[in-house]
Amino acid sequence: MIENLSKLFCRCFLVIAFCLILSPFARAQTDADALMIPKNYFCAAGMYTHSSWDHYWEGTFKRDNLNLGTVSSSVYSLGGNYGLSNRINILFMVPYVTTNATAGTLRGEHNFQDLTASIKWMAVKEEIGKGLFSLHAILSGSIPLSNYEADYLPLSIGLHSKNVALRALLNYQTGRFFVAGAGQYIRRSNITIDRNSYYTTELHYTNEVEMPNMTNFLVSSGYRSLKFNAEAVLTKVTTIGGFDIRKNDMPFPSNKMNSTLAGVILKYSLQSISGLEFTAGGNYVLSGRNVGQTRTFYGGVYYVFSTKKQK
Repeated sequence: MIENLSKLFCRCFLVIAFCLILSPFARAQTDADALMIPKNYFCAAGMYTHSSWDHYWEGTFKRDNLNLGTVSSSVYSLGGNYGLSNRINILFMVPYVTTNATAGTLRGEHNFQDLTASIKWMAVKEEIGKGLFSLHAILSGSIPLSNYEADYLPLSIGLHSKNVALRALLNYQTGRFFVAGAGQYIRRSNITIDRNSYYTTELHYTNEVEMPNMTNFLVSSGYRSLKFNAEAVLTKVTTIGGFDIRKNDMPFPSNKMNSTLAGVILKYSLQSISGLEFTAGGNYVLSGRNVGQTRTFYGGVYYVFSTKKQK
């Protein structure tokens, strides 16, 4: 049971608009692993994430921007994971985001971003061959927590859309080694911006912006033990629609934002304090379209405890 308790809350893969690609669900992706917390247990989590970039893709053209210098963001997140049953978990995450640019006159922003909540269901769990196979379905949603400005990229803290996402995840583990794959579809609401007209590929006389939906696919593989976890992850994010940043123009919330990222996740569970876990990791944008070539590093602390009174 300790092994299950100490590896539950999973990775933080916070993604900030343009800086980290997917701000609308800039959520810690706690729905991206096959680990479940047992019934009547709660995991409290605190996480810090830092990301930065000094080159980006203007459409498919990679360039720098001396008027911005290095664009960075820091994310301070608190979250939780509750075991409603051994097969159903409820998760949430609240991030506070700050952004900054080292050059130019644009000032960074800081505020609470979006509340994300998820329901994770382990639909199938059975032995196949010498390993254990599991199938998970994860329903997620996010809503903005503050009235931050979305039309301020690349220094906006988010895109201010309401989102609903559905993910399917497959996991197979044999011994200490596992391989997993997942696919997610994200439906995004329209947003309003603080101007009465704007230009995409044509002129729009409205303050409402239609946000394109997105897909997110990942594959991962790694090692899991009682004390230590190590995992490598490859993620591909695709915007269904949108348009490219025009030459020497600012990015816009409904741009096409595609990316391929590679990352690692490390976890260590203290044996002297049951339920206490430390995690660290990072990821790097290998290729993209209308996104920054971001380096991201994070660290966090998780603590798991029973909510049921011991007899």
